[in-house]
Amino acid sequence: MIQSIMGSSQAYVLEKALSASSLRQKTISNNIANVNTPKFKRSEVLFEDVLQQKMFGSQLELAKTNEKHISTQSQALGPTMRTVTDNSFRTDGNNVDIDIEMANMAKNSIYYDALAQQLSRYFSTLKSAINEGRR
Repeated sequence: MIQSIMGSSQAYVLEKALSASSLRQKTISNNIANVNTPKFKRSEVLFEDVLQQKMFGSQLELAKTNEKHISTQSQALGPTMRTVTDNSFRTDGNNVDIDIEMANMAKNSIYYDALAQQLSRYFSTLKSAINEGRR
């Protein structure tokens, strides 16, 4: 029972989204740190597109009929990194735009905070349900 509560799809998606946002923050920080490095190519983290494809795509998940079966859920949903090599506005080959990276960092920070609040609300609801059940 505890595993099913803690392993709900909502908690799972929020946990994966928090991990992706954390990785995105590190990636953006790396891009900013290398803004003056010649030939450096910026990287980005893709997660929301993968999540949308899993939620609304036509791919079917494998049914897990035995606890010893390999789970495809944990392998299927996660962030991916991509190096952006298609453009370079500078003569030194670097494609990092500091203004865009700073805006992405602010956006990601707001996104991370919203995810953390949502996960906190989820666990508060569980705690309330448990405490009310005792009465």
